[in-house]
Amino acid sequence: MARDESCIGAIGVITVATRGPAGPGEVRIKVRGGSEHFLAWSDAPLPRGATVLVTESRGERTVDVVEWDDALGEAPHLHGPPQNQQSSGE
Repeated sequence: MARDESCIGAIGVITVATRGPAGPGEVRIKVRGGSEHFLAWSDAPLPRGATVLVTESRGERTVDVVEWDDALGEAPHLHGPPQNQQSSGE
């Protein structure tokens, strides 16, 4: 599948925590007049609820993201309580 350039530069919110290079999470971004979910890769782990900027599209509904300070409040909002990302077995 080709790159989805319309999502590059979009603001989103992490809905499933990323694990940095160990694995992707999921992000909901505002694109094409609505909100859509994509697999999200990041250089460092990002928790659920983090606001991010889409920096690249890998195609196949997969994007690269970086943490972003959303000063304008453009990110979609999560519903429900935040989830603790640490396991009790550490």
